[in-house]
Amino acid sequence: MEGTIALLIPLAGILFPIGIIFVIFFFTNKIEKHKYNAIIEVSKNIDDPSKIEEILDTLNDKKKPIDYRRSGVITLFVGVGLFLFGLFFIDILKGVGLLVAAIGVGSVIAGYLYPNESSEITKAVEKFEE
Repeated sequence: MEGTIALLIPLAGILFPIGIIFVIFFFTNKIEKHKYNAIIEVSKNIDDPSKIEEILDTLNDKKKPIDYRRSGVITLFVGVGLFLFGLFFIDILKGVGLLVAAIGVGSVIAGYLYPNESSEITKAVEKFEE
């Protein structure tokens, strides 16, 4: 009995994450399918093609560029928090906190070096062309 349990525990440890990923993909696919079915049903009742394009534009998720400054500041302060936690409780977290904080500082610097909004890109191009 103990041998069987000893074999089932690692098997469950391997299959559990695979099952979670399967469930995530299953429900993501189901949501997308229902969304496109709704688009088809709505488009059957609309005669004006411009309204159909407007509906499609609102349903499509337009991805915004990554804001490196925002994520960098968050990462920086997570690193500071880990460092402070390591300062008072677990010594090894001091180094981990400094590493995470350094990554945050790098992200903030990258946010200023590589513009991601159209107005910032236009300014950078104009500055380069001068």
